[in-house]
Amino acid sequence: MSLKLNIEQVKIRQLKMRMKSPFKTSFGSVQDKQFLILEARDRDGLTGYGEGVAFEVPWYTEETMKTSWHVLEDFLLPLIMGKEIHHPDMVSEIFSSIRRNNMAKATLETAIWDLYAKKQSIPLATALGGQKEKVAVGVSIGIQPTHRQLYQKIEDALEAGYQRIKVKIKPGEDIALLNAIRNEYPDVPLMADANSCYTLNDLALLQELDQYGLLMIEQPLGANDIVQHAKLQSQLKTPICLDESITSYEDAEAAIDLGSCKVMNIKYARVGGLTEAKRIHDLCAKHEMEVWCGGMLEAGIGRAHAIALSTLANFTLPGDTAGSTHYWEEDIITPEITVENGYISISKEPGIGYEINHSAIERYTVKEKVYRAK
Repeated sequence: MSLKLNIEQVKIRQLKMRMKSPFKTSFGSVQDKQFLILEARDRDGLTGYGEGVAFEVPWYTEETMKTSWHVLEDFLLPLIMGKEIHHPDMVSEIFSSIRRNNMAKATLETAIWDLYAKKQSIPLATALGGQKEKVAVGVSIGIQPTHRQLYQKIEDALEAGYQRIKVKIKPGEDIALLNAIRNEYPDVPLMADANSCYTLNDLALLQELDQYGLLMIEQPLGANDIVQHAKLQSQLKTPICLDESITSYEDAEAAIDLGSCKVMNIKYARVGGLTEAKRIHDLCAKHEMEVWCGGMLEAGIGRAHAIALSTLANFTLPGDTAGSTHYWEEDIITPEITVENGYISISKEPGIGYEINHSAIERYTVKEKVYRAK
C-alpha cells in the first residue's frame, strides 16, 4: 500500500533514566542511561516515535548520544523534512549520502515506520511483514560483583520465564565464571557475550568454552572484524554469533560467505533501521542462518520496535527484548512490556502498539528542541 508521508515537525528530546542496577560489560558500566526520543509529526497530525540508543561514550560503536543529535539536526532532518515519502524503505536511500551514523539514522527511520503503520491503522509488526502473535524472550545479564549476585539474577530471570540466559564475559572473568554457572545450572540455555575483548592469541582459552554446551559465543574478536572470526569459527565447536561486526547487508553477506559465524544478532539501530534489518533477516533466512534480535538497554519505544522486528519468521532464537521491569522502575510507554511464560505477546494496536507515557517522558526530559519544515 502506497501512502504519502510528509514530515512537518520533529521534536528531539534527551532523556535521563536510572536503571534498577548498573549494567556492566567488558567495556564499561551504565546505570544512568541517557538517550534520545524523536517524535515525527506529519501534516495530518499523526506522530511516530523513535528512540536513539547510542551511549554517552563511544564504547559500542563510534556513535554517541551527542553525535546522534548532531547528525540528526545538521544532516538527516534537512534531508527528510518536507519530502514526500511513500514508504519507509525510501528513507535508507534518502540517507545514503551520509556515511555510517547508523544509530542516528535508525532514530528517525523507526519513527517514520511507526508513523507509516499508524497511517494505515495497522500494527508495526504487520507493516514489517511479521507473522508471529508472540515472540520468545531471553535476558542479558551484565557482569556482577559476585557469583552469588549473578546466581540471583539468573534465578530471577528463570522465575520470570526467560528462555535463554546471556552473560557477559571478559579476560579474567570467563572460564571460571562459566564453570561456576554450569555447576549451578547444568541445563539452562546459556550463551556468553564477549563484546570484542579477545584476540586469536586467546584461541586455547576460547576452545575451552566448547565444554560448556553454550548456545553461542557472541562477538569474541574485534568489533570491525569478519576475517579472523572465520578463522576462529573453524577452530571452535561453539557457534560464533556476530554482533558489532555486522553494520550492513554487505557485512552480513561477507560474514556468510567467509563462514565467520553460525548465528547472527540483528539490532536495527546498529544497521541503520528496520529496513536494513529486514534485508539482513531475509539474507540469513536464504542461507538458513538463525538470527535473533539484540538489545541496547532500550526504554519502551526502542524495545517496542525491536519486538515488532522479532515477529519476522527467521527470528527463531530468543531475543534480548526483556520486559520493562527488568531494567526500569518506570517505563515511558503504557502498558509496560511484560513477559509471560517466556513470551511477549504482540500488540494489535496501530504502530508500535503502545501508548506513550507523556508524563514520564516529561519528568525524564533534560533537553528538547523542535524542528519544523521550511
